[in-house]
Amino acid sequence: MSMEHVENDDRYQGLTVNKGVSAPPIVNPYLKEKRKHKKPTYTADEYVAGILRGDITILSQAVTLIESTLHEHYALAQEVIEKCLPYAGRSFRIGITGVPGAGKSTSIDSFGMHLIEKGRKLAVLAIDPSSERSKGSILGDKTRMEQLAIQKDVFVRPSPSAGSLGGVARKTRETIVLCEAAGFDTIFVETVGVGQSETAVHSMVDFFLLIQLAGTGDELQGIKRGIMEMADGIIINKADGNNIQKAKLAQGQFRNALHLFPPTESGWVPEVLTYSGYYGTGIREIFEMIDKYEDFVRKNDYFDFKRQQQSKYWMYQTIDEKLREHFYDNEMIKQLLIDKERRVLDAEISSFTAAREVLETYFSKEKK
Repeated sequence: MSMEHVENDDRYQGLTVNKGVSAPPIVNPYLKEKRKHKKPTYTADEYVAGILRGDITILSQAVTLIESTLHEHYALAQEVIEKCLPYAGRSFRIGITGVPGAGKSTSIDSFGMHLIEKGRKLAVLAIDPSSERSKGSILGDKTRMEQLAIQKDVFVRPSPSAGSLGGVARKTRETIVLCEAAGFDTIFVETVGVGQSETAVHSMVDFFLLIQLAGTGDELQGIKRGIMEMADGIIINKADGNNIQKAKLAQGQFRNALHLFPPTESGWVPEVLTYSGYYGTGIREIFEMIDKYEDFVRKNDYFDFKRQQQSKYWMYQTIDEKLREHFYDNEMIKQLLIDKERRVLDAEISSFTAAREVLETYFSKEKK
């Protein structure tokens, strides 16, 4: 007997076949409804008014505006920054760097709580050059700042999820302006990656703090001279439990290494301290060192001199960035580069000849 369902045979009268449950739709049916609620957009004056009264929501949206790569957002973002400038410059900016695993996020959490207890307002920003390759962000760091994340006087902002180091760094510096206008008196700028990001952070902060670890072998191995020379203070984390003696030994090694470097431009002699970010010990001594540094550079006028040098540096960096954009966004140059690249790969012309010819074409076009 041929039938679609054997169980419908008279022999199985007690059985019934129910309809199957239809699969739920793959797309959320409420998605379109949610998308109808657009984020409010503001004029430059409305952004500035919200920032000046310390509205964190408007501050966050203004930072997003700055980070936007859309051409139509650029003019509005620059207007907001210009109008915030008169209210900026009143914070103390601290750059924080260190090898991966040094405990930067845990340390920032402890440092931030120390400042909050003293009545300070803190903004934590980040520069993440690795995002250009991975397209990731440091939101994970925000989850490790468990205490700071719930404080009302703290603003934690990860770096953009993608972009060149120069672009990310410039936008971070512009974000500092907005945060200072919003009333944040202390800015932490954390470098998540390694390499040139330290130079970028150093170019926008007043005090550069290097976090190191003890008990990892040769404490000085792999530490680039450039980073050591940039540091205004070196702190050795995880000085607790069985690691205290190793931390003390590393402290001596770093102190000896610093004597090999020429005197700093500010005249300040960098200090080396030990602490435990997890247990919160030694934090008070770190900020006593930072306060002592600030007092020292304000008295000898290096504080203002450094800020002026940084402003000049970022002017030239912005010019370089805009020139690169103008060059690579040129449609004629885009096509010419494809042809020259092919000829270089086919060994028809040298790399230098190709570059010279492309630039000559670009400059001759600009003269017209």
